[in-house]
Amino acid sequence: MDMSPEALVREHTVYACVMGSRAFGLATEDSDTDVRGVYLAPTPLFWHFDKPPAHVEGPAPEQFSWELERFCELALRNNPNVLECLHSPLVTHTTEWGRALLDLRGAFLSRQAHGTFVRYAGGQRRKLEADVRQYGRPRWKHAMHLLRLLGSCRDLLRTGELRIDVGGDRERLLAVKRGEVPWPEVESWMNRLQDEADTALDSSPLPAAPDHARVQDLLARARRASALQVL
Repeated sequence: MDMSPEALVREHTVYACVMGSRAFGLATEDSDTDVRGVYLAPTPLFWHFDKPPAHVEGPAPEQFSWELERFCELALRNNPNVLECLHSPLVTHTTEWGRALLDLRGAFLSRQAHGTFVRYAGGQRRKLEADVRQYGRPRWKHAMHLLRLLGSCRDLLRTGELRIDVGGDRERLLAVKRGEVPWPEVESWMNRLQDEADTALDSSPLPAAPDHARVQDLLARARRASALQVL
């Protein structure tokens, strides 16, 4: 059985989508096409001393994939990058197990997203502020994406649904990317989004924690089905 990373992605991907600016509604002529995916490593590979990789970079440029179990672990922790993959409007490939994963999108969402999104945003903001101190300006593209993330977090907490397309904020966000919005104004926007996300937390329709049992059931069924194919 071929256990090479390339073969796992090529032959066992159950879900793939386009992410980045194209999924967020922020694409321009020079935007890359970022592909993200989930592969289901055949169960017999886990019976070896050398386990299959938890993630694979490539084989195509700008392509990154997670093994199903690792993807679920990260999604249950409300990892922003992983959660957003399940809500991309640009799905390029699904199998039976990929569709089952999509059906569980809501099981991963919880009010814990506030902490993970905000911590991630805080780390990114500190990097931007360091750039301002050192160079007199931030990396404007990163500032744009931080604003997008904070807005997504706020709306998730308000509605219980994760929507990643920026909609009507597209032009204003692209103006930030081009450096046309003064940094103090960008900071004020970030502060407002942060405050709105904090306020939305207490009344959020999201559950307190994700549904681990439903996700565990999906993983167990997928592993069992894979094992039975070779027995």
